[in-house]
Amino acid sequence: MSTQITLSGLQKSFGPKHVLRGVDLIAPAGQNTVIIGGSGTGKSVLLKCILGLVRPDAGEILLDSAAIGRDRDAFLARFGMLFQGGALFDSLSVWENVAFRLLRGKGKLNRSDARDVAVEKLRRVGLTAEVADQFPAELSGGMQKRVGLARAIAANPEIIFFDEPTTGLDPIMSGVINDLIREITAEIGATGMTITHDMTSVRAIADQVAMLHGGKVRWTGPAAEMDHCGDPYVEQFVTGSADGPIEAVR
Repeated sequence: MSTQITLSGLQKSFGPKHVLRGVDLIAPAGQNTVIIGGSGTGKSVLLKCILGLVRPDAGEILLDSAAIGRDRDAFLARFGMLFQGGALFDSLSVWENVAFRLLRGKGKLNRSDARDVAVEKLRRVGLTAEVADQFPAELSGGMQKRVGLARAIAANPEIIFFDEPTTGLDPIMSGVINDLIREITAEIGATGMTITHDMTSVRAIADQVAMLHGGKVRWTGPAAEMDHCGDPYVEQFVTGSADGPIEAVR
């Protein structure tokens, strides 16, 4: 069962720096919403607010129609996360990385069952069982990213966040990861939310695109309408033009 995320009037400042200035956004259940915007526009802060890693100053975050409850473990159990740098634990084997959540907390599995789940998730992202007992340092960057994706889906979450999923990958592996994200979120019925600068990823992954600039969502719409939406900020970002309302940092 997938979950709709609704953000209403979300605000967050760090001292005098106003990062989120009233973000309104609906990420529909079972769809992939991709958030675009320049560096420092608050995309990562937005994800951290949803996850509860950062407390917003104002506004509301709803999962379906319910506010986030006080049971943090139950809340976080609904999420999966693919981190930008992989964020694998060097001292753990690949399967232990994938099964990290399954081995801890409420309803944890024994090691044998957890390993079986990990091997199956590795298979789903195109890695063989032989990889399970290796360590992250023995894998290529693309393989590490696949392991991170296997970990993100290990507990069959309702919502999966993807933080710059193709950073550091070559074009071919980027395409593989984009296809896997699209396939797997549809397969398990999860709601996906991605932040990225990579327009190739946007076009491959997104059902819905949201442009974050100036602490607010400037435009939201179907990915197919992004190129002709009429918003100058979106058009400049999509084309990568130096000319437009977004000032380049020099």
